[in-house]
Amino acid sequence: MQVPLLRLQCGCNSYEWGKVGKDSAAARFAATTQSDDFSIKDDKPYAELWMGTHPSNPSKDFETKRTLLDLVQDNQALMSSAIASKYENKLPFLFKVLSINKALSIQAHPNKKLAEKLHSKDSKNYPDDNHKPEMTIAITPFDGLCGFRPLAEISHFLDTVPSLRAVVGEDEAKKFQAAVKGKEESEDAQESNKKALQAAFTKLMNANPEKIAEQAKELIKQAEKEGEEFAGNGGPSNTGGELSKLMIRLNKQFPDDIGLFVSLFLNYVNLEVGEAMFLKADDIHAYLSGDIIECMASSDNVVRAGFTPKYKDVDTLTSMLTYSYAPISEQKMSPTDYPFATLNQIAYTSSSSAILYDPPIEEFSVVKTDLKQQGAKATFEAIEGPSIIICTSGKGKISVGPKEEEVKEGYVFFVGATATCILESSSPNESFTTFKAFCTLQEKQTNGKM
Repeated sequence: MQVPLLRLQCGCNSYEWGKVGKDSAAARFAATTQSDDFSIKDDKPYAELWMGTHPSNPSKDFETKRTLLDLVQDNQALMSSAIASKYENKLPFLFKVLSINKALSIQAHPNKKLAEKLHSKDSKNYPDDNHKPEMTIAITPFDGLCGFRPLAEISHFLDTVPSLRAVVGEDEAKKFQAAVKGKEESEDAQESNKKALQAAFTKLMNANPEKIAEQAKELIKQAEKEGEEFAGNGGPSNTGGELSKLMIRLNKQFPDDIGLFVSLFLNYVNLEVGEAMFLKADDIHAYLSGDIIECMASSDNVVRAGFTPKYKDVDTLTSMLTYSYAPISEQKMSPTDYPFATLNQIAYTSSSSAILYDPPIEEFSVVKTDLKQQGAKATFEAIEGPSIIICTSGKGKISVGPKEEEVKEGYVFFVGATATCILESSSPNESFTTFKAFCTLQEKQTNGKM
């Protein structure tokens, strides 16, 4: 019988958009999980730490170097028989740390049916057949683009940003504005509004590249000239100053890119530490900067269409999107106290906490635990599913039954199903902070705004 507590060695991917050297949390954490040669290079970007069984970058047992996938397939009790059966002996979620220095591609992740179709047709660009809903939790201040803005804001930008209107096209801009006027928030008009939004966005995404480059220069001239008054002083969600700075910054990273115009169709969001948002499959987004904890269904499928030198699939993207439109507040999550962790008296008196981020899907949930005084302890009840725990600050201990391990920043552990787990802080001067991703097959109650 495999001991249900394993320290993991986790791989770190280097992509151009990652933070450089020790500025990258993903790199710093990876350096503590590696027992073989891994040294952080000062001039190299480090983007993602992967924790899970996905074959693109599988985690390994720290001592034996066997992959976590091998271990859970050899011993289904680590996952629970129900989860092992439903998810083909693989962990149902992929847990990551992302360290973002420049914009990731404008992208969406396919739903299950589309993922199966894309993988069958083009396994090189779509490496698996799974969907990829995902949740983002900020561990440093973060900003990104997420979902389509309220329609009144898009209409406002078509009136106040001439270059945007030029790439969408005068006829298409007029059609969009006429179709949604007075019905932007009408529930009865949602389907017709989505069709109008899809038509305008598809026209933008298929604009002539020469026209995009020409109008991008005009967009940046306007942003630089107008500053705080850019785009008619912005809109309800963002000030003109915020948006002008955003345009100038993104243009430095991806000069004359179609993504500049896409940004005006999407919500621009800032998350403070601990804030989170959830993205359904087929939701458009682009992460721009910051360090985040990310949890998703176990997939590596991405449909890209801007801010990237990689393969773009505009036709798939424009046909797959939900075209849901709403203020970003509707995609931010509202975490709640986690009911299955017991804090000891020291933890209670030191404002320690265990809070739950619980998206409306069964593959994963995440608990963030802050133990704010030495000796503070959290006892997690056994659950019918596997967990992965990463420490993002402080130090302490983790124990499952008689097995106890030291925990430091960047350490990652796998906890098997039906195992009671205890975390205890040994940090005298800082919070011992951990994130625990887990899966159970119990029916969920949606407690976040979506």
